[in-house]
Amino acid sequence: MPRSRLFVHSLEKAMTVLYAFTEHSVSLSHQELVEATGLDRSSVQRFTHTLTRLGMLEQHPDTRRFYLGKRTLELSWAYLRAHPLIDRVMPTILSLREKCHERVNLSLFDDTTLIYVVRQSSRYDYPEASLVGRRMPLFCTAGGRAMLAQLNDGQVDDILRRSDRRSLTPDTLTTLTALRREVKRARRNGYAMAIEECVPGELTLGKAITDRHGAPMGAIHIAATREHWTPERFRYQLAPMLMEAVENLNRIPMIQQRP
Repeated sequence: MPRSRLFVHSLEKAMTVLYAFTEHSVSLSHQELVEATGLDRSSVQRFTHTLTRLGMLEQHPDTRRFYLGKRTLELSWAYLRAHPLIDRVMPTILSLREKCHERVNLSLFDDTTLIYVVRQSSRYDYPEASLVGRRMPLFCTAGGRAMLAQLNDGQVDDILRRSDRRSLTPDTLTTLTALRREVKRARRNGYAMAIEECVPGELTLGKAITDRHGAPMGAIHIAATREHWTPERFRYQLAPMLMEAVENLNRIPMIQQRP
């Protein structure tokens, strides 16, 4: 699709510099930014100078490496504060966390991926636990499969084919046949489960939050470890709890309106 004449290419390049930090190291040198963005050295120098002056980047005084600035957190806070779904879902998430004593996350649907926007930790969280702002593929997450289950087969196939279906662990399912089977299972059950597909030792359950047309808006996830649960006991004890919480949520009229 041709770009509009209103499209600002210089702004796109500046955003490319910022996005380099989401795809690469926590901090990047000037040369690493040139390599990561494909921009020339002069452009990177101008953009990093401007972004640093604006507080969107910061530079270590000794190493001279760049990292995201604290001003980026203000944008995240503004987004979370303004998104109506997050405010409406929070009581359900807090209640579910109190009942199950495990980590409860809220994610939002975004094309082939989901992005975590709320995290309520368990009493024994682990370093790999999903952080707010982390983006993950739909195909290998319980919440992602629960959202895929709300779509028709054609939409599911389109998303799966466009997804980067790399294995995150030895147990990640990546073939179209296996993933279609899991999506169909999620449709039958009303929720999805993933066993060590994103993080070794992690068990997750997910159920989709839908709009009034049944389209996925996001998902609530419960996550725990095999150190404390068998997959069978995890499903048996916590899936009904998750199902009840999200089904009650999906009946609320305000939830039925997309933001």
